[in-house]
Amino acid sequence: MIEKFKNVVVVGCGTMGNGIAHVFALKGYSVTIVDLNHEILKNALGTISSNLDRQVKKGSISEEQKNATLSRIVPSIDLTEAVKNANIIVEAITENLEIKAKIFELLDKNAPPNCILASNTSSISITKLASFTKRSSKVIGMHFMNPVPVMKLIEVIRGYDTTDEVCNAILDLSKDLEKEPVEVNDYPGFVANRILMPMINEAIYTLYEGVATKEAIDTVMKLGMNHPMGPLTLADFIGLDVCLAILKVLHEGFGNPKYAPCPLLVNMVTAGHLGKKTGKGFYDYAQI
Repeated sequence: MIEKFKNVVVVGCGTMGNGIAHVFALKGYSVTIVDLNHEILKNALGTISSNLDRQVKKGSISEEQKNATLSRIVPSIDLTEAVKNANIIVEAITENLEIKAKIFELLDKNAPPNCILASNTSSISITKLASFTKRSSKVIGMHFMNPVPVMKLIEVIRGYDTTDEVCNAILDLSKDLEKEPVEVNDYPGFVANRILMPMINEAIYTLYEGVATKEAIDTVMKLGMNHPMGPLTLADFIGLDVCLAILKVLHEGFGNPKYAPCPLLVNMVTAGHLGKKTGKGFYDYAQI
């Protein structure tokens, strides 16, 4: 039987993790955010506070709601202690199977037996993550979109053993967060990134082969296809390392050469030009 969701733990407090904590706390859930050190947690709380301030200025929430939301978020560097009373844990760490596997083993050992383990992974198999636990029926994907407080979609990914009860509980939970959940099955890249990443990769190939400049490629997709931003700008915002990791999952998972990452993308990631988060990707953000 699925327990009522009250205590939420978010593991990983980067861009996605702090956004996930934000939306849960805003809707009245008690949230514990967990990361490696106090500095990361301090920065996450600062980001959440700034994003809530933005909502106050827009009039979508009150100052009282902002303060109440922040009061519901507790930071912790002790994963074992943080998950003891959790009803649901959302993992939002780096897109790396080996690291996620270790986290899921720890979560499985220390979380209550009825606790649901969810992953915000954008491409890694939920069935594979579940295999590192003894509760595969209670492992599921909750793929939020960035920026989490703004974007409505959640991809809800069923692992091979995920039960109907767990899936339905997560669909209902997503709706309670005022999101639009879409149920998908567990195949590489799910739906969003299986379609998005080949488009981004093709845009990078178009630049790599000298067909057009980065500005021209982005303008064609914005004005011609009505995209809110061009694919190269979007790649910079996602993080080129994340794009590369997802393309590798697709390439290895399907064994299809059409998913092979463009050499230009590989070189940029190797050089440490990861997009907006490092100040330079396809565009230079250092002067912005």
